[in-house]
Amino acid sequence: MRARWQRLDRDDLWMRLGVLLLALWLAVTLVLPLGSLLIKSFRDADGAWVGLANYASYFATPSLTESLWNSLWVSTLITALVLPLAYVYAYALTRSAMPGKSVFKALALIPILAPSLLPAISLIYLFGNQGLLKDWLFGASIYGPIGIVISQVFYCFPHALMILVVALSMADARHYEAARVLGASPLRTFWTVTLPGSKYGLISAGFVVFTLAITDFGIAKVIGGRFNVLATDIFKQVIGQQNFAMGAVVGFVLLLPAVLAFGADRWVQHRQVALLTARAVPLVPVRDTARDTSLWLFCALVAFAMLAMLGMAVWASLVTRWPYNLTLTLANYAFSNFDSEGWQAYRNSLSLAAWTAVLGTVIVFTGAYVMEKTRGFALVRSATQLMAMLSMAVPGLVLGLAYIFFFNAPGNPLGFVYGTMAILVLNSVAHFYTVSHITATTALKQLDAEFEAVSASLKVSLGRMFARVTVPVCMPAVLDISIYLFVNAMTTVSAVIFLYGSDTKLAAVSIIHMDEAGFTAAAAAMAVVIVATSAGVKGVHSLLTWQLSRRTQAWRMR
Repeated sequence: MRARWQRLDRDDLWMRLGVLLLALWLAVTLVLPLGSLLIKSFRDADGAWVGLANYASYFATPSLTESLWNSLWVSTLITALVLPLAYVYAYALTRSAMPGKSVFKALALIPILAPSLLPAISLIYLFGNQGLLKDWLFGASIYGPIGIVISQVFYCFPHALMILVVALSMADARHYEAARVLGASPLRTFWTVTLPGSKYGLISAGFVVFTLAITDFGIAKVIGGRFNVLATDIFKQVIGQQNFAMGAVVGFVLLLPAVLAFGADRWVQHRQVALLTARAVPLVPVRDTARDTSLWLFCALVAFAMLAMLGMAVWASLVTRWPYNLTLTLANYAFSNFDSEGWQAYRNSLSLAAWTAVLGTVIVFTGAYVMEKTRGFALVRSATQLMAMLSMAVPGLVLGLAYIFFFNAPGNPLGFVYGTMAILVLNSVAHFYTVSHITATTALKQLDAEFEAVSASLKVSLGRMFARVTVPVCMPAVLDISIYLFVNAMTTVSAVIFLYGSDTKLAAVSIIHMDEAGFTAAAAAMAVVIVATSAGVKGVHSLLTWQLSRRTQAWRMR
């Protein structure tokens, strides 16, 4: 018995050490860089301490404060457009008996596989100065708020949809039966049962969309024209004017609404109550011809818009010279003719995505495991959990700028990673850490504590228990984490625009450079390559998940 307790103490020691290492990793990749950014915002170009002078200068500059207002109202408008569209689409997928729901769901998730630059490029070919449908705007320009709003609706739609599908999937059929017995009309039932039951998901989706819209850089850079927003202001201050101090100030101004939205979302989620009880009856949609037909037409229209945006980018990438020579060609895929890095930028993105998926999955899942299974150590675990949730509120541009000030600081022993692929991997894992952490934690919470008790009684080592039981049981979540990290690392541009080196230029960055140089068709081609890669890897992931589930999830079958 004494030996058993000694072994348990040793396991606890290893678990606490794991929590400390996770806390250290999060501090180095997230907290300390943000601290360096904050300090930089209080210094001038020469490094002298100036206090709040930079902030005073920011709010005294009309063009900069105008960008803040532009970001706020455009993001609010985008949120107001995306939420009803996504809600109706999610309602059709969960509360109707219309045919083709799986196809519609797959089509709606297309934007997740594409860089945010793709819809902006497609809109230029559709409604730009030489666009196919430029007369449809009645003289208005697509370059500016109109283009930003349409592109962001395309980009943000699937993120809101995924949240709302989950929210609308949780329904108790007894509530609807009671409403029917009481003679409530379908409209009254919607307002009194359906909408209140999904309000927390709707609010959460709103905060997510607002944060995505206000922090995105790629769309505003490509199609924003002279309409300035906070994200492009940071880029102009740092890259254009080399004014790092003002860039740090704009970064924190951009960080504030994102943090407030994240905090409000957390508060709303804490107020959410259980919608399903143990006696709940699953809601099975019954066929209603009028409702199902109208919802099918709505979903078909939205899905067509998604396909049209993607199809326009594909067509543009194959046209010889728009709009004078529409002959199809693959010349636009010869990237070395348009960008100094050529196909190497794509290979760099593949390398980044692969390393992020592998190392990120190991760090995230192992970190979540030690957080969930460590007994006691409450203060350190709480601080670590707070850091793990922080990255969701930090815009990619802000995190990338913070990495410049931290890793490139004189005397930093970690400075050797600056300008290498390593810093891009660290940044990507840190930037997309929160969602992956929540996924891993959710999977681990499904494991009963009796597993550890049985392994202790059988004198099975902690490592063996982790490898033989925990990982196989949680394999679907592990694969979901890996594909999430891969696709996001493949498509991101905001988080890495400040960090790539001469030999680590990425495909998404190459799109921006080719578009700036006037090679829009080549930029579209690179965006299409990224979409094809993400879709192919997603297909392999689905196949791998199915095969591994047959081996590791057989215990779920009856």
